[in-house]
Amino acid sequence: MNKHIGSSLNELLAEEDMLVESELIAIKRILAYQVEKAMLEKHISKTQMAQKMGTSRSALARFLDIKNTSVTLYTLEKAARAIGKKLHVAIA
Repeated sequence: MNKHIGSSLNELLAEEDMLVESELIAIKRILAYQVEKAMLEKHISKTQMAQKMGTSRSALARFLDIKNTSVTLYTLEKAARAIGKKLHVAIA
């Protein structure tokens, strides 16, 4: 009998030690999506966004790349400020 029948995806990912990594990837994708959406709404080009963040266009491209999960809180804060938002982080 398959031990995963009837279990949730979260239970399966936890059993395979993949839950935390999956959640972090999802959070990074959501943040990148929110920043890119705000850029479109405010008509901010990638060049302008990189300038507002004080970074290069290639660094911005890495941040917006949903496959690239490496991002620092400092970069997130700079991106949030560049689109007129504040970054809120909490441990729940």
